Amino acid sequence: MSNILDTPEMAKLLTLVEEAARSTEEGVKHFVEPAPGTLRRTTSKRHHIVFGRRGSGKSSLLRKAAADLTVDRRPIAYVNLEKFKGHSYPDVLISVLISTFEEFKKWMDSAAVHPPTKTSFWQKLFGTAPKRPSFNRPQSLQLSERLDQHIKALEAELHRSDNMEMRVTDGAETVESDSVGVKVKAKSSILTAEGETTAGSSQTSKQEVEQKYKHSKADFLHRHILNFQRLFTDLGALSGGDAYLFLDDLYHIRRSDQARVLDYFHRLAKDHNLWLKVGTIRHRTRWYVHGDPPIGMKIIDDADEIDLDLTLEKYSLAKSFLTKILTNFATTAAVGRLDGFLTDGALDRIVLACAGVARDFLSIFRRSVGVALERGGGHRGEKVGVEDVNVAAGEYDSAKREDFKRDTLDDSSPLEEEFRKIRQFCLEENNTNCFLLDKELHHAEVDLIHELVDLKLVHLVRSRVTVSARPGRIYEAYMLDVSQYAGARKRRELQMVEFWKPNSTESLRKASIIYTPSMTVEQSVGSDSMSAAPEQ
Repeated sequence: MSNILDTPEMAKLLTLVEEAARSTEEGVKHFVEPAPGTLRRTTSKRHHIVFGRRGSGKSSLLRKAAADLTVDRRPIAYVNLEKFKGHSYPDVLISVLISTFEEFKKWMDSAAVHPPTKTSFWQKLFGTAPKRPSFNRPQSLQLSERLDQHIKALEAELHRSDNMEMRVTDGAETVESDSVGVKVKAKSSILTAEGETTAGSSQTSKQEVEQKYKHSKADFLHRHILNFQRLFTDLGALSGGDAYLFLDDLYHIRRSDQARVLDYFHRLAKDHNLWLKVGTIRHRTRWYVHGDPPIGMKIIDDADEIDLDLTLEKYSLAKSFLTKILTNFATTAAVGRLDGFLTDGALDRIVLACAGVARDFLSIFRRSVGVALERGGGHRGEKVGVEDVNVAAGEYDSAKREDFKRDTLDDSSPLEEEFRKIRQFCLEENNTNCFLLDKELHHAEVDLIHELVDLKLVHLVRSRVTVSARPGRIYEAYMLDVSQYAGARKRRELQMVEFWKPNSTESLRKASIIYTPSMTVEQSVGSDSMSAAPEQ
Protein backbone atom coordinates (compact mmCIF):
# COMPACT_ATOMS: atom_id res chain seq x y z
CA MET A 1 0.00 0.00 0.00
CA SER A 2 1.46 3.36 -1.02
CA ASN A 3 2.08 6.23 1.37
CA ILE A 4 -1.03 8.43 1.36
CA LEU A 5 1.21 11.52 1.36
CA ASP A 6 2.71 10.39 -1.95
CA THR A 7 -0.44 9.96 -4.03
CA PRO A 8 -2.03 11.92 -6.89
CA GLU A 9 -4.92 12.84 -4.56
CA MET A 10 -2.57 14.40 -2.02
CA ALA A 11 -0.74 16.24 -4.80
CA LYS A 12 -4.09 17.68 -5.91
CA LEU A 13 -4.89 18.70 -2.32
CA LEU A 14 -1.55 20.49 -1.99
CA THR A 15 -2.18 22.32 -5.27
CA LEU A 16 -5.62 23.46 -4.10
CA VAL A 17 -4.14 24.61 -0.79
CA GLU A 18 -1.34 26.53 -2.48
CA GLU A 19 -3.76 28.28 -4.85
CA ALA A 20 -6.05 29.20 -1.95
CA ALA A 21 -3.21 30.84 -0.01
CA ARG A 22 -3.85 34.01 -2.05
CA SER A 23 -7.26 35.55 -2.51
CA THR A 24 -8.44 35.59 -6.14
CA GLU A 25 -11.73 36.06 -7.96
CA GLU A 26 -11.99 32.34 -8.67
CA GLY A 27 -11.03 31.48 -5.08
CA VAL A 28 -14.51 32.45 -3.85
CA LYS A 29 -15.68 28.99 -4.91
CA HIS A 30 -13.86 27.60 -1.85
CA PHE A 31 -15.00 30.33 0.55
CA VAL A 32 -15.79 29.27 4.12
CA GLU A 33 -17.66 31.79 6.26
CA PRO A 34 -15.56 32.72 9.34
CA ALA A 35 -18.66 33.11 11.54
CA PRO A 36 -22.41 32.81 10.91
CA GLY A 37 -23.86 36.02 9.51
CA THR A 38 -20.52 37.55 8.47
CA LEU A 39 -21.22 37.36 4.74
CA ARG A 40 -24.76 38.66 5.16
CA ARG A 41 -23.45 41.70 7.04
CA THR A 42 -20.83 42.36 4.36
CA THR A 43 -23.53 42.58 1.67
CA SER A 44 -25.92 44.70 3.75
CA LYS A 45 -26.76 48.38 3.28
CA ARG A 46 -24.38 49.68 5.92
CA HIS A 47 -20.79 50.94 5.85
CA HIS A 48 -18.36 48.41 7.33
CA ILE A 49 -14.70 48.29 8.31
CA VAL A 50 -13.47 44.70 8.23
CA PHE A 51 -10.58 44.08 10.62
CA GLY A 52 -8.23 41.12 10.48
CA ARG A 53 -4.59 40.15 10.45
CA ARG A 54 -2.84 39.53 7.12
CA GLY A 55 -4.16 36.21 5.84
CA SER A 56 -7.20 36.11 8.13
CA GLY A 57 -9.67 36.11 5.22
CA LYS A 58 -10.50 39.81 4.76
CA SER A 59 -9.94 39.74 1.02
CA SER A 60 -11.73 36.41 0.63
CA LEU A 61 -14.77 37.77 2.46
CA LEU A 62 -14.84 40.99 0.43
CA ARG A 63 -14.40 39.14 -2.87
CA LYS A 64 -17.14 36.66 -1.97
CA ALA A 65 -19.48 39.53 -1.07
CA ALA A 66 -18.61 41.30 -4.34
CA ALA A 67 -19.29 38.10 -6.30
CA ASP A 68 -22.66 37.49 -4.65
CA LEU A 69 -23.71 41.10 -5.24
CA THR A 70 -22.62 40.87 -8.87
CA VAL A 71 -24.78 37.79 -9.41
CA ASP A 72 -27.64 39.84 -7.97
CA ARG A 73 -26.72 42.59 -10.49
CA ARG A 74 -25.78 45.08 -7.78
CA PRO A 75 -23.08 47.46 -9.07
CA ILE A 76 -19.74 46.81 -7.36
CA ALA A 77 -16.14 47.97 -7.54
CA TYR A 78 -13.31 46.09 -5.83
CA VAL A 79 -10.10 48.13 -5.37
CA ASN A 80 -6.92 46.70 -3.86
CA LEU A 81 -5.15 49.63 -2.19
CA GLU A 82 -1.76 47.91 -1.93
CA LYS A 83 -0.80 49.28 -5.35
CA PHE A 84 -0.98 52.83 -3.92
CA LYS A 85 1.58 52.14 -1.19
CA GLY A 86 3.84 55.18 -0.79
CA HIS A 87 1.59 57.58 -2.73
CA SER A 88 1.12 60.96 -1.07
CA TYR A 89 -2.08 62.92 -0.55
CA PRO A 90 -3.96 64.16 -2.58
CA ASP A 91 -2.52 62.04 -5.42
CA VAL A 92 -3.38 58.85 -3.51
CA LEU A 93 -7.05 59.91 -3.33
CA ILE A 94 -7.14 60.80 -7.03
CA SER A 95 -5.55 57.43 -7.87
CA VAL A 96 -8.10 55.52 -5.78
CA LEU A 97 -10.93 57.47 -7.42
CA ILE A 98 -9.59 56.57 -10.86
CA SER A 99 -9.43 52.87 -9.95
CA THR A 100 -12.91 53.05 -8.42
CA PHE A 101 -14.47 54.53 -11.55
CA GLU A 102 -12.52 52.09 -13.75
CA GLU A 103 -13.89 49.14 -11.77
CA PHE A 104 -17.45 50.46 -11.91
CA LYS A 105 -17.06 51.04 -15.65
CA LYS A 106 -15.76 47.48 -16.10
CA TRP A 107 -18.77 46.21 -14.18
CA MET A 108 -21.12 48.36 -16.28
CA ASP A 109 -19.63 47.01 -19.51
CA SER A 110 -19.93 43.37 -18.42
CA ALA A 111 -22.12 42.22 -15.53
CA ALA A 112 -24.67 44.99 -16.01
CA VAL A 113 -25.51 44.10 -19.61
CA HIS A 114 -24.47 40.45 -20.09
CA PRO A 115 -27.55 38.24 -20.42
CA PRO A 116 -27.90 35.27 -18.05
CA THR A 117 -27.26 32.95 -21.01
CA LYS A 118 -23.65 34.15 -21.38
CA THR A 119 -22.21 31.17 -19.51
CA SER A 120 -18.62 31.97 -20.50
CA PHE A 121 -18.85 34.93 -18.10
CA TRP A 122 -21.27 33.87 -15.36
CA GLN A 123 -20.38 30.21 -14.94
CA LYS A 124 -16.61 30.71 -15.16
CA LEU A 125 -16.40 33.40 -12.50
CA PHE A 126 -19.45 32.79 -10.34
CA GLY A 127 -20.73 29.29 -11.02
CA THR A 128 -24.28 30.56 -11.43
CA ALA A 129 -26.34 33.01 -13.49
CA PRO A 130 -28.27 36.08 -12.27
CA LYS A 131 -32.02 35.98 -11.83
CA ARG A 132 -32.50 39.70 -12.38
CA PRO A 133 -32.60 40.91 -16.00
CA SER A 134 -29.75 42.89 -17.52
CA PHE A 135 -29.83 46.69 -17.40
CA ASN A 136 -31.07 48.96 -20.17
CA ARG A 137 -28.18 48.81 -22.64
CA PRO A 138 -28.32 52.41 -24.05
CA GLN A 139 -28.57 53.89 -20.55
CA SER A 140 -25.75 51.64 -19.35
CA LEU A 141 -23.58 52.76 -22.25
CA GLN A 142 -24.31 56.40 -21.49
CA LEU A 143 -23.36 55.99 -17.84
CA SER A 144 -20.22 54.08 -18.83
CA GLU A 145 -19.21 56.98 -21.08
CA ARG A 146 -19.72 59.45 -18.22
CA LEU A 147 -17.49 57.31 -16.00
CA ASP A 148 -14.87 57.33 -18.75
CA GLN A 149 -15.01 61.14 -18.97
CA HIS A 150 -14.43 61.45 -15.22
CA ILE A 151 -11.54 58.97 -15.42
CA LYS A 152 -9.82 61.05 -18.11
CA ALA A 153 -10.35 64.27 -16.15
CA LEU A 154 -8.92 62.69 -13.00
CA GLU A 155 -5.94 61.28 -14.89
CA ALA A 156 -5.18 64.76 -16.27
CA GLU A 157 -5.44 66.16 -12.73
CA LEU A 158 -3.17 63.43 -11.33
CA HIS A 159 -0.34 64.38 -13.70
CA ARG A 160 -0.69 68.10 -13.08
CA SER A 161 1.55 69.82 -10.54
CA ASP A 162 -0.14 70.71 -7.28
CA ASN A 163 -0.29 74.35 -6.12
CA MET A 164 0.91 75.43 -9.55
CA GLU A 165 0.53 79.10 -10.47
CA MET A 166 -1.98 79.46 -13.29
CA ARG A 167 -2.59 82.41 -15.59
CA VAL A 168 -5.89 83.10 -17.34
CA THR A 169 -6.22 85.80 -19.96
CA ASP A 170 -9.62 87.32 -20.68
CA GLY A 171 -9.89 89.74 -23.58
CA ALA A 172 -11.86 91.06 -26.52
CA GLU A 173 -10.85 91.90 -30.03
CA THR A 174 -12.81 93.91 -32.64
CA VAL A 175 -12.25 94.23 -36.32
CA GLU A 176 -13.42 97.19 -38.43
CA SER A 177 -13.41 96.89 -42.19
CA ASP A 178 -14.85 98.70 -45.17
CA SER A 179 -14.81 95.60 -47.31
CA VAL A 180 -16.30 92.13 -47.36
CA GLY A 181 -14.56 88.86 -46.77
CA VAL A 182 -13.54 89.33 -43.13
CA LYS A 183 -13.97 86.16 -41.07
CA VAL A 184 -14.16 86.22 -37.26
CA LYS A 185 -13.71 83.02 -35.23
CA ALA A 186 -14.20 82.62 -31.42
CA LYS A 187 -12.17 80.17 -29.40
CA SER A 188 -12.17 79.51 -25.66
CA SER A 189 -12.46 82.67 -23.57
CA ILE A 190 -10.23 84.69 -25.89
CA LEU A 191 -11.72 86.00 -29.11
CA THR A 192 -9.41 85.60 -32.11
CA ALA A 193 -9.90 86.84 -35.62
CA GLU A 194 -8.97 85.61 -39.03
CA GLY A 195 -9.09 88.30 -41.73
CA GLU A 196 -9.22 88.05 -45.45
CA THR A 197 -9.82 91.17 -47.54
CA THR A 198 -10.17 91.62 -51.25
CA ALA A 199 -10.30 95.40 -51.20
CA GLY A 200 -10.37 98.34 -48.86
CA SER A 201 -8.74 98.41 -45.41
CA SER A 202 -9.28 97.04 -41.87
CA GLN A 203 -8.29 98.05 -38.32
CA THR A 204 -7.95 95.78 -35.27
CA SER A 205 -7.99 96.73 -31.60
CA LYS A 206 -7.40 94.33 -28.64
CA GLN A 207 -7.82 94.53 -24.84
CA GLU A 208 -6.69 91.79 -22.41
CA VAL A 209 -6.94 91.23 -18.64
CA GLU A 210 -4.60 88.69 -17.04
CA GLN A 211 -5.52 86.92 -13.79
CA LYS A 212 -3.30 84.69 -11.65
CA TYR A 213 -4.30 81.97 -9.17
CA LYS A 214 -2.89 78.81 -7.60
CA HIS A 215 -4.32 75.50 -8.78
CA SER A 216 -5.00 73.04 -5.93
CA LYS A 217 -5.76 69.35 -6.44
CA ALA A 218 -7.61 69.27 -3.13
CA ASP A 219 -9.85 72.11 -4.33
CA PHE A 220 -10.45 70.21 -7.57
CA LEU A 221 -11.63 67.17 -5.59
CA HIS A 222 -13.95 69.24 -3.41
CA ARG A 223 -15.45 71.07 -6.40
CA HIS A 224 -16.23 67.82 -8.24
CA ILE A 225 -17.77 65.82 -5.41
CA LEU A 226 -21.31 66.84 -6.47
CA ASN A 227 -20.63 65.54 -10.00
CA PHE A 228 -19.38 62.25 -8.59
CA GLN A 229 -22.39 61.95 -6.31
CA ARG A 230 -24.73 62.35 -9.29
CA LEU A 231 -23.04 59.35 -10.89
CA PHE A 232 -24.11 57.11 -8.04
CA THR A 233 -27.57 58.60 -7.90
CA ASP A 234 -28.04 57.77 -11.58
CA LEU A 235 -26.40 54.37 -11.13
CA GLY A 236 -28.90 53.61 -8.37
CA ALA A 237 -31.80 54.64 -10.59
CA LEU A 238 -30.50 52.45 -13.41
CA SER A 239 -29.88 49.38 -11.25
CA GLY A 240 -32.98 49.74 -9.11
CA GLY A 241 -30.88 49.58 -5.96
CA ASP A 242 -27.56 50.53 -4.37
CA ALA A 243 -23.90 50.23 -5.37
CA TYR A 244 -21.05 48.83 -3.26
CA LEU A 245 -17.39 49.89 -3.11
CA PHE A 246 -14.85 47.45 -1.64
CA LEU A 247 -11.60 49.11 -0.55
CA ASP A 248 -9.23 46.34 0.47
CA ASP A 249 -5.99 46.64 2.50
CA LEU A 250 -6.37 50.26 3.60
CA TYR A 251 -3.36 49.82 5.90
CA HIS A 252 -1.03 49.98 2.88
CA ILE A 253 -1.83 53.69 2.49
CA ARG A 254 0.20 56.07 4.65
CA ARG A 255 -1.32 56.22 8.09
CA SER A 256 -1.48 60.02 7.96
CA ASP A 257 -3.67 59.83 4.82
CA GLN A 258 -6.01 56.95 5.70
CA ALA A 259 -8.68 58.98 7.50
CA ARG A 260 -8.71 61.64 4.73
CA VAL A 261 -9.26 59.02 2.02
CA LEU A 262 -12.08 57.41 4.01
CA ASP A 263 -13.58 60.82 4.76
CA TYR A 264 -13.85 61.73 1.06
CA PHE A 265 -15.48 58.43 0.09
CA HIS A 266 -17.82 58.64 3.07
CA ARG A 267 -19.01 62.10 1.94
CA LEU A 268 -19.28 60.80 -1.62
CA ALA A 269 -21.40 57.85 -0.53
CA LYS A 270 -23.68 59.44 2.06
CA ASP A 271 -27.29 59.51 0.84
CA HIS A 272 -26.20 58.61 -2.69
CA ASN A 273 -26.86 54.86 -3.01
CA LEU A 274 -23.27 53.80 -2.27
CA TRP A 275 -22.03 51.58 0.57
CA LEU A 276 -18.40 51.26 1.64
CA LYS A 277 -16.75 48.00 2.73
CA VAL A 278 -13.18 48.59 3.91
CA GLY A 279 -10.67 45.84 4.77
CA THR A 280 -7.66 46.61 6.96
CA ILE A 281 -5.45 45.67 9.94
CA ARG A 282 -6.73 47.27 13.14
CA HIS A 283 -3.54 48.58 14.76
CA ARG A 284 -2.01 49.64 11.44
CA THR A 285 -4.95 51.95 10.63
CA ARG A 286 -6.20 55.39 11.58
CA TRP A 287 -9.78 55.50 10.38
CA TYR A 288 -11.00 58.53 12.35
CA VAL A 289 -9.34 61.69 13.69
CA HIS A 290 -11.03 64.07 16.11
CA GLY A 291 -10.99 67.71 15.03
CA ASP A 292 -13.04 70.62 13.77
CA PRO A 293 -14.29 69.19 11.55
CA PRO A 294 -13.55 65.53 12.37
CA ILE A 295 -12.04 63.47 9.56
CA GLY A 296 -12.74 59.89 8.57
CA MET A 297 -15.35 57.33 9.60
CA LYS A 298 -16.30 56.81 13.23
CA ILE A 299 -17.11 53.31 14.38
CA ILE A 300 -20.82 52.93 15.32
CA ASP A 301 -21.75 56.47 14.20
CA ASP A 302 -20.59 56.17 10.57
CA ALA A 303 -19.76 52.48 10.15
CA ASP A 304 -19.90 49.14 11.93
CA GLU A 305 -16.93 46.85 12.39
CA ILE A 306 -16.55 43.21 11.38
CA ASP A 307 -13.74 41.48 13.28
CA LEU A 308 -12.28 38.41 11.53
CA ASP A 309 -9.53 37.75 14.07
CA LEU A 310 -10.15 34.28 15.44
CA THR A 311 -7.39 34.50 18.04
CA LEU A 312 -6.00 31.63 20.08
CA GLU A 313 -8.19 32.86 22.93
CA LYS A 314 -11.06 31.27 20.98
CA TYR A 315 -9.04 28.15 20.31
CA SER A 316 -11.92 25.72 19.77
CA LEU A 317 -13.67 28.09 17.33
CA ALA A 318 -10.45 28.69 15.43
CA LYS A 319 -9.74 24.97 15.20
CA SER A 320 -13.28 24.24 14.00
CA PHE A 321 -13.13 26.93 11.31
CA LEU A 322 -9.69 25.90 10.04
CA THR A 323 -10.57 22.20 10.09
CA LYS A 324 -13.63 22.94 7.96
CA ILE A 325 -11.48 24.74 5.38
CA LEU A 326 -9.01 21.86 5.08
CA THR A 327 -11.82 19.27 5.06
CA ASN A 328 -13.49 21.03 2.11
CA PHE A 329 -10.25 20.92 0.13
CA ALA A 330 -9.66 17.28 1.09
CA THR A 331 -13.16 16.39 -0.13
CA THR A 332 -12.56 18.14 -3.46
CA ALA A 333 -9.25 16.28 -3.88
CA ALA A 334 -10.85 12.94 -2.84
CA VAL A 335 -8.04 12.37 -0.35
CA GLY A 336 -10.25 11.13 2.49
CA ARG A 337 -10.58 12.10 6.15
CA LEU A 338 -8.01 14.34 7.84
CA ASP A 339 -7.07 11.69 10.38
CA GLY A 340 -5.97 9.55 7.45
CA PHE A 341 -2.88 11.73 6.95
CA LEU A 342 -2.61 13.78 10.18
CA THR A 343 -1.75 12.36 13.60
CA ASP A 344 -3.80 13.29 16.66
CA GLY A 345 -1.55 16.14 17.78
CA ALA A 346 -0.51 17.43 14.35
CA LEU A 347 -3.74 19.32 13.64
CA ASP A 348 -3.62 21.02 17.05
CA ARG A 349 -0.01 22.01 16.49
CA ILE A 350 -0.82 23.55 13.08
CA VAL A 351 -3.65 25.57 14.66
CA LEU A 352 -1.22 26.73 17.36
CA ALA A 353 1.50 27.57 14.83
CA CYS A 354 -0.84 29.60 12.60
CA ALA A 355 -2.53 31.35 15.58
CA GLY A 356 -5.91 31.09 13.89
CA VAL A 357 -4.88 32.73 10.59
CA ALA A 358 -6.32 30.78 7.66
CA ARG A 359 -3.59 31.53 5.11
CA ASP A 360 -0.84 30.57 7.56
CA PHE A 361 -2.75 27.40 8.47
CA LEU A 362 -2.83 26.26 4.84
CA SER A 363 0.79 27.24 4.20
CA ILE A 364 2.13 25.46 7.30
CA PHE A 365 0.05 22.37 6.49
CA ARG A 366 1.52 22.24 2.97
CA ARG A 367 5.06 22.62 4.32
CA SER A 368 4.40 19.95 6.95
CA VAL A 369 3.44 17.43 4.26
CA GLY A 370 6.68 18.29 2.46
CA VAL A 371 8.71 17.70 5.63
CA ALA A 372 6.98 14.35 6.26
CA LEU A 373 7.60 13.24 2.67
CA GLU A 374 11.25 14.21 2.87
CA ARG A 375 11.90 12.14 6.01
CA GLY A 376 10.31 9.15 4.25
CA GLY A 377 8.33 7.50 7.03
CA GLY A 378 10.65 5.87 9.56
CA HIS A 379 9.84 5.36 13.24
CA ARG A 380 7.52 8.42 13.24
CA GLY A 381 5.24 6.81 10.68
CA GLU A 382 3.89 7.97 7.32
CA LYS A 383 1.37 10.52 8.60
CA VAL A 384 2.17 14.18 9.28
CA GLY A 385 3.17 14.40 12.94
CA VAL A 386 3.84 17.09 15.54
CA GLU A 387 7.60 17.13 14.81
CA ASP A 388 6.91 17.67 11.10
CA VAL A 389 4.70 20.64 11.97
CA ASN A 390 7.38 22.06 14.28
CA VAL A 391 9.94 21.99 11.48
CA ALA A 392 7.47 23.52 9.01
CA ALA A 393 6.55 26.27 11.49
CA GLY A 394 10.22 27.13 11.99
CA GLU A 395 10.74 27.36 8.22
CA TYR A 396 7.65 29.57 7.89
CA ASP A 397 9.33 32.27 9.96
CA SER A 398 10.99 33.64 6.82
CA ALA A 399 7.59 34.16 5.17
CA LYS A 400 6.29 35.99 8.25
CA ARG A 401 9.37 38.20 8.29
CA GLU A 402 8.79 39.09 4.64
CA ASP A 403 5.21 40.10 5.44
CA PHE A 404 6.52 42.11 8.39
CA LYS A 405 8.99 44.04 6.21
CA ARG A 406 6.39 44.67 3.51
CA ASP A 407 3.85 46.02 6.01
CA THR A 408 6.23 48.20 8.06
CA LEU A 409 8.37 50.03 5.51
CA ASP A 410 8.11 53.35 7.35
CA ASP A 411 8.28 52.29 11.00
CA SER A 412 9.91 48.88 11.31
CA SER A 413 12.77 49.80 13.71
CA PRO A 414 10.69 50.37 16.92
CA LEU A 415 8.66 47.24 16.20
CA GLU A 416 11.76 45.12 15.62
CA GLU A 417 13.33 46.39 18.84
CA GLU A 418 10.19 45.65 20.89
CA PHE A 419 9.97 42.16 19.39
CA ARG A 420 13.63 41.54 20.27
CA LYS A 421 12.91 42.48 23.89
CA ILE A 422 9.87 40.19 24.10
CA ARG A 423 11.76 37.30 22.54
CA GLN A 424 14.62 37.77 24.98
CA PHE A 425 12.20 37.95 27.94
CA CYS A 426 10.45 34.71 26.95
CA LEU A 427 13.29 32.53 25.69
CA GLU A 428 16.33 33.74 27.61
CA GLU A 429 15.00 35.13 30.89
CA ASN A 430 11.93 32.97 31.60
CA ASN A 431 12.29 29.99 29.28
CA THR A 432 8.59 29.95 28.42
CA ASN A 433 6.36 30.60 25.42
CA CYS A 434 3.96 33.07 27.10
CA PHE A 435 4.06 36.42 28.89
CA LEU A 436 1.59 38.68 30.72
CA LEU A 437 0.91 42.36 30.10
CA ASP A 438 -0.86 44.69 32.54
CA LYS A 439 -4.15 45.85 30.97
CA GLU A 440 -3.82 49.27 32.63
CA LEU A 441 -0.61 50.14 30.78
CA HIS A 442 -1.12 52.68 28.00
CA HIS A 443 1.92 54.09 26.25
CA ALA A 444 3.88 53.83 23.02
CA GLU A 445 5.52 50.46 23.63
CA VAL A 446 2.19 48.86 24.56
CA ASP A 447 0.88 50.09 21.21
CA LEU A 448 3.87 48.39 19.58
CA ILE A 449 2.90 45.08 21.20
CA HIS A 450 -0.63 45.43 19.82
CA GLU A 451 0.86 46.03 16.39
CA LEU A 452 3.07 42.94 16.75
CA VAL A 453 -0.14 40.97 17.37
CA ASP A 454 -1.58 42.26 14.11
CA LEU A 455 1.72 41.46 12.42
CA LYS A 456 1.48 37.86 13.73
CA LEU A 457 4.72 37.75 15.73
CA VAL A 458 2.96 37.55 19.12
CA HIS A 459 -0.57 36.30 19.79
CA LEU A 460 -3.29 37.07 22.31
CA VAL A 461 -4.30 33.90 24.16
CA ARG A 462 -6.26 35.18 27.17
CA SER A 463 -7.77 38.65 27.62
CA ARG A 464 -8.24 38.45 31.39
CA VAL A 465 -5.77 36.86 33.80
CA THR A 466 -5.30 37.49 37.54
CA VAL A 467 -2.07 36.89 39.45
CA SER A 468 -2.29 36.03 43.15
CA ALA A 469 0.89 37.98 43.91
CA ARG A 470 -0.57 41.10 42.24
CA PRO A 471 -4.03 41.57 43.80
CA GLY A 472 -6.33 44.04 42.04
CA ARG A 473 -4.42 43.90 38.74
CA ILE A 474 -5.77 42.39 35.50
CA TYR A 475 -3.43 41.08 32.82
CA GLU A 476 -3.60 39.92 29.22
CA ALA A 477 -1.73 36.75 28.24
CA TYR A 478 0.26 36.56 25.00
CA MET A 479 2.18 33.80 23.26
CA LEU A 480 5.43 34.26 21.34
CA ASP A 481 4.99 32.92 17.80
CA VAL A 482 5.79 29.20 17.52
CA SER A 483 8.28 29.88 14.72
CA GLN A 484 10.63 31.44 17.31
CA TYR A 485 11.19 28.22 19.26
CA ALA A 486 10.25 25.38 16.88
CA GLY A 487 12.00 23.77 13.95
CA ALA A 488 15.77 23.78 13.83
CA ARG A 489 15.87 26.25 16.75
CA LYS A 490 13.58 24.13 18.93
CA ARG A 491 14.38 24.42 22.64
CA ARG A 492 13.55 21.07 24.21
CA GLU A 493 13.78 22.49 27.71
CA LEU A 494 11.22 25.22 26.97
CA GLN A 495 8.32 25.22 29.43
CA MET A 496 5.24 25.25 27.21
CA VAL A 497 2.16 26.87 28.69
CA GLU A 498 -0.66 24.86 27.13
CA PHE A 499 -3.22 27.64 27.54
CA TRP A 500 -5.78 25.88 25.33
CA LYS A 501 -6.21 23.10 27.88
CA PRO A 502 -8.62 23.48 30.84
CA ASN A 503 -5.91 22.74 33.43
CA SER A 504 -3.56 25.48 32.20
CA THR A 505 -4.98 28.36 34.25
CA GLU A 506 -2.37 28.23 37.01
CA SER A 507 0.49 28.17 34.50
CA LEU A 508 -0.58 31.62 33.31
CA ARG A 509 -0.87 33.15 36.79
CA LYS A 510 2.84 33.34 37.58
CA ALA A 511 4.25 36.75 38.51
CA SER A 512 7.57 35.75 36.92
CA ILE A 513 6.11 35.96 33.39
CA ILE A 514 4.77 39.52 33.79
CA TYR A 515 6.42 41.62 31.06
CA THR A 516 6.89 45.34 31.71
CA PRO A 517 7.75 47.34 28.58
CA SER A 518 10.35 50.04 29.16
CA MET A 519 9.15 53.61 28.58
CA THR A 520 11.19 56.79 28.26
CA VAL A 521 9.85 60.21 29.24
CA GLU A 522 9.71 61.21 25.58
CA GLN A 523 7.63 58.13 24.74
CA SER A 524 5.24 58.85 27.60
CA VAL A 525 4.63 62.40 26.42
CA GLY A 526 4.32 61.29 22.80
CA SER A 527 1.89 58.54 23.71
CA ASP A 528 -0.36 60.92 25.63
CA SER A 529 -0.54 63.35 22.71
CA MET A 530 -1.20 60.57 20.20
CA SER A 531 -3.97 58.93 22.18
CA ALA A 532 -5.88 62.20 22.35
CA ALA A 533 -6.04 62.67 18.59
CA PRO A 534 -7.21 59.61 16.64
CA GLU A 535 -9.88 57.11 17.51
CA GLN A 536 -8.32 53.67 17.44
